[in-house]
Amino acid sequence: MSFERVLVVGAGQMGAGIAQVVAASGRQVLLHDPFPGAVERGLAGVLTSLEKLEAKGGPPPADVLARITETAELADADLMIEAIIEDVEAKEQLFRAADAVLSADAILASNTSSIPITSLAACTARPDRVIGMHFFNPVPVLQLVEVIRALQTSDDTAAAIVALARDLGKVPAEANDFPGFVANRILMPFINEAAYALMEGVAEAEAIDTIAKLGFAHPMGPLALADLIGLDTCVAIMEVLHAGLGSAKYAPCPLLRRYVAAGRLGRKSGRGFYEYA
Repeated sequence: MSFERVLVVGAGQMGAGIAQVVAASGRQVLLHDPFPGAVERGLAGVLTSLEKLEAKGGPPPADVLARITETAELADADLMIEAIIEDVEAKEQLFRAADAVLSADAILASNTSSIPITSLAACTARPDRVIGMHFFNPVPVLQLVEVIRALQTSDDTAAAIVALARDLGKVPAEANDFPGFVANRILMPFINEAAYALMEGVAEAEAIDTIAKLGFAHPMGPLALADLIGLDTCVAIMEVLHAGLGSAKYAPCPLLRRYVAAGRLGRKSGRGFYEYA
């Protein structure tokens, strides 16, 4: 499948980034978000990203933006990529609605970082055409796409999405449908343990991140990365891991919960483990 017409649902940081890379590949993108002003804010972020890439030899921003169209409702497409809030009920509701709108041969993909793809597939009349397509933030920069097969996903669907990821300039890595898949099953306990180290007074945030960056050759420390991801998203993923794997080691650190309760969500709220302008 060539996926010439792609519906992206969710115009936040991830959805806007996905819309950008799909449009940059020459495809038409329909961008939908029911929250007032969300698409406009998303497209403003896309413009900023494209301008930075243009300075490094990337395509003219106007050429890419011309292939992204806002749609007030779900619309038919060859592929839907969902990038909404990390909430099971919200995603299941969306997949039911998309199943009724998109043509029977369309593929429904989720950018979820932890929610079982099998449960999303079971909400539709096309479970063999449902798959996980987990991009990484910032989407235009990071190459990895985690491709997650539901129990019901067909070989043809998986092969088509792997081929699409490569055509978008990404590196697909296939995983099976276990809680957290591969990336977050490894990453979230790392972030969680860093939060425990801070909470227990082992070191200050800056020292924890410096040790991780220089000691492990990571580009960003775990606490700064948590701020980038969003502390509420980190807690939501840890909850999925905890419920799905049944081990206390996956329970979110109390400091993470406390920060989320206080509205300290990271970069998007202006304050998490660090403060942002």
